[in-house]
Amino acid sequence: MDDEQSKNRQLEQNQKEKPMSLIMKVVVTGFFGGVFWSLLGYFAYTFHFTELSPNMILLSWAAGDWKYGRLGNFLAIFLIGILSILAAFVYYAFFRKMEGIWTGLVYGLALWGIIFFVLNPLFPNLQPIAELNRDTIITTVCLYILYGVFIGYSISFESSEHERQKQLAATNE
Repeated sequence: MDDEQSKNRQLEQNQKEKPMSLIMKVVVTGFFGGVFWSLLGYFAYTFHFTELSPNMILLSWAAGDWKYGRLGNFLAIFLIGILSILAAFVYYAFFRKMEGIWTGLVYGLALWGIIFFVLNPLFPNLQPIAELNRDTIITTVCLYILYGVFIGYSISFESSEHERQKQLAATNE
């Protein structure tokens, strides 16, 4: 009987799944957010809502014509996902305790401002704001706001859930 019970405990379906750490959730949220929202940006480019495609991050560094096609855009979407992990950690470090939609909205707008005003010289193919058409500006602002809300709300929620679980564990001891 004891042998039967020990085998039962060792079965995979009887094992409790360890929860993902908060840091790992930030990494996953950042990567998924970057990939998802830049993929939507690529669709917006495809349907002419914006003149900017995700491959804009490759144009000043990569050589060859491949960067202008689908391969370039999908590689850029993956790279944006990687860079988005950094943006998620910045949000985690400074704003994770702020709940609600407004912090993420402002964070998205701030990221848009950093990309289009501060980092503009790094992207030679990115025209100054005054030269972009209105559809491009509105579309990119909306995408960055939605990205910021996604990152902000997800990280704030996970952070507050993590704190709640810690408090619950402390009261049960």
